Amino acid sequence: MKNIFSLTIKVSKEDIDALQHVNNLVYVKWMDKIATTHWNHLTKENPLPQYVWVVKRHEIDYLKQAVLGDEITVKTWVGETQGITSVRFMEFYKEDLLLVKAKTIWVMLDSKTFKPTRIRENVLKVLQALK
Repeated sequence: MKNIFSLTIKVSKEDIDALQHVNNLVYVKWMDKIATTHWNHLTKENPLPQYVWVVKRHEIDYLKQAVLGDEITVKTWVGETQGITSVRFMEFYKEDLLLVKAKTIWVMLDSKTFKPTRIRENVLKVLQALK
């Protein structure tokens, strides 16, 4: 069973595009927000400022639309983590309706050099805390 971290977002006027639904780019912004919020939650007791994460790849399936005023629940969990990469899954729901699902591959960097760095045991333990 996967352990899930979730966040609730209320759709605002700024999130809406000309088609009167949440713009696809807004979902990418929300993906970054929940990933960062989740990492900060996982490291709140033991900060790891020597590392930063960057996106290598997004795979996004847009299934249904969200509109102004909708309350969206974003769920995320960490998948396979090895070498310099970690996979993160996300799902966006309006009540029980799945709107968007995504898989993102993140690369861990050294925060001083911004070069990729191997994910070591201390980071693995943090990422697996909710697995």
